[in-house]
Amino acid sequence: MEKLLEIKDLYVNYNTDDSIVHALNGFSLDVYKGETLGLVGETGAGKTTACLSTLRLLPSQVGQIVGGEIRYRDVDILKASSEQMRQLRGNEIAMVFQDPMTSLNPIMTIGSQIKEVLDLHFRDMSERDKHARVDDILSLVGIAAGRKHQYPHQFSGGMRQRVVIAMALVSEPKLILADEPTTALDVTIQAQILALMKDLKVKFNSALLLVTHDLGVVAEFCDNVAVVYAGCVIEKGSIEQVFARNINHPYTQGLFNCIPELTSTAERLAPIPGFMADPSNLPAGCKFANRCERFQDKCLEAESELHEVAPGHFIKCWTISEEVGMNA
Repeated sequence: MEKLLEIKDLYVNYNTDDSIVHALNGFSLDVYKGETLGLVGETGAGKTTACLSTLRLLPSQVGQIVGGEIRYRDVDILKASSEQMRQLRGNEIAMVFQDPMTSLNPIMTIGSQIKEVLDLHFRDMSERDKHARVDDILSLVGIAAGRKHQYPHQFSGGMRQRVVIAMALVSEPKLILADEPTTALDVTIQAQILALMKDLKVKFNSALLLVTHDLGVVAEFCDNVAVVYAGCVIEKGSIEQVFARNINHPYTQGLFNCIPELTSTAERLAPIPGFMADPSNLPAGCKFANRCERFQDKCLEAESELHEVAPGHFIKCWTISEEVGMNA
């Protein structure tokens, strides 16, 4: 299977007036052609930063990549020229942002905004073909072509998100980064948007990196999952491996414990105790140790590597790796 995206040992800081925020801390991830990969973690874990870093869209003067590698196919993203990045963004790699109202220009029609992508990446295409392509992509996302002359404020939240998806897919990119694309939508519309993205991904044979905090969405729509904590991937594997709940990182197990079960008689859920480590003052060892009931002394001193606990299933935890080693 062809590897489209490789992020290796990535470190990203946000420099503020008060402190340095360590957003990504050795973040590593691979995305393969045709794959749907779920990126899961609580708010502030670094999921969005990973996507913005891939497209080199970190806030200027504030966001800084201080270490690591990002490669898209044979392109070294961190060394690519501005012109190379312009050709990649929207053409090879597209991003669906969380809030469509901040992604769309309020004084331009949606048709004009979608056509802008074609104007940039398909300059040899005729105006007639560009307009036909806009009509086609709107039809694919369930919007009547006649509405291309309307403005973003004339659409509902779910329809605006469909417009954003149309903009992302009009050039048939090979990799789609979807940053919590259904957060502000009700449950019914969420399901429609996710089903739409899944269908279009298959149609265009694209890979999809789906950023979310909803494990139910991951279980329904993804092939594989990576769990992020404090700017680092602490578990990754197939949906079957991670959701079997036989072997999980303590943090992943904590996320599962927060999900209500219909068959459970418990009166209260079991939340993960404490708070995520302060990214401006990270501890030396495991970033989850202060919230973990299974930590050892060495967890406070040094961070574990990702260990393969089963073929294709990796966990970053001293305790789990030792247990698996003892049982092997």
